[in-house]
Amino acid sequence: MGKPLNVGIIGCGAIIAQYLTTFRRLDQIRLVAVADLDPARAQAVADGYEGVRAISVEELLAADDVELVLNLTIPAAHADVALKAIAAGKSVYGEKPLAATTEEAGQVLDAAREAGVAVGCAPDTVLGTGIQTARKAIDDGLIGAPISATATMATPGHERWHPNPDFYYQPGGGPLLDMGPYYVTALVTLLGPVVSVVGAASHTRNQRTIGSGPRQGEQVAVNIDSHVTGVLVHASGALSTLFMSFDAVKSKSPNIEIHGERGSLVVPDPNHFDGDVQLFSLGAEDWETLPASAGYIDSGRGFGIADLASTPQGKEPRAGGALAYHVLEVMESILDSARKGTSVAIQSTVDRPEAVALTLLAGQADALQPL
Repeated sequence: MGKPLNVGIIGCGAIIAQYLTTFRRLDQIRLVAVADLDPARAQAVADGYEGVRAISVEELLAADDVELVLNLTIPAAHADVALKAIAAGKSVYGEKPLAATTEEAGQVLDAAREAGVAVGCAPDTVLGTGIQTARKAIDDGLIGAPISATATMATPGHERWHPNPDFYYQPGGGPLLDMGPYYVTALVTLLGPVVSVVGAASHTRNQRTIGSGPRQGEQVAVNIDSHVTGVLVHASGALSTLFMSFDAVKSKSPNIEIHGERGSLVVPDPNHFDGDVQLFSLGAEDWETLPASAGYIDSGRGFGIADLASTPQGKEPRAGGALAYHVLEVMESILDSARKGTSVAIQSTVDRPEAVALTLLAGQADALQPL
């Protein structure tokens, strides 16, 4: 509180570029060290970021000046890295998902609780003006009591553009576990926790063809369901229908729609931080675009860490571990329901994170000034 949070990053893959862009314009975060299993990748980051040193993973975990570890490793390593950071007395913030399984995620939260450190997790897109403006509209009663929601993500498959798409089609991958965190986190933020789910799943092809890069034309085996749909029963009584597909070609439907007694909302893509929120009120003749009225302005990946840095000790961050655990359990349970052919009760619960007022964080003002 009142001083920058010193951050060290483990994992210097493609996603790090977005975090680096954010860190450069926020006073709340000071990046001090980076590490990767490939030392050259870490050194490349350090060479392009003043004041940052490239060190080994072990050295980063032991560094006295690293207060929080940003975990950008592959999902299978999320829990292991998080547990090592916590054992070293450091808070941790990870890319989604929190861990590969809820069992591992629970171990992370238990260890953090015992150590007295904080856990945060992506996606923090829900803290931007898009989802937060939609949430404010709901909280202000513009649609009346929420009744239902639909969430749609349709693409013919990441192999069309990704040069190494294998992991998307192996256990732990698939449309739900890959993209679902954005949509389920948004639904919980908007409508509250989930108490039960029903799921169904399928796949249309046993192989996929890589469409770009040095492996173009190579076949990739499909060992997961590539089309998943589910119904989420929220504690409030609202019902959300989830449609996640690596099989469908395209959808004209909005990413998320929320329907209430007195109106409906079109919610922008939860994989982005901003976007227009549209309202159709009962008796209106057309959709109305709502002005941005809540959320971090001009935010990007890493704002969840800045938010965590300002969260009082002992209080759950908005993009916190408890929310990430609940979202992971919902997704696991949808897949479990699809296998069993029956409804599955959700064992965890979580409070809706505190709403974000319309906020321009310190350090952004200069960055937003025209050159």
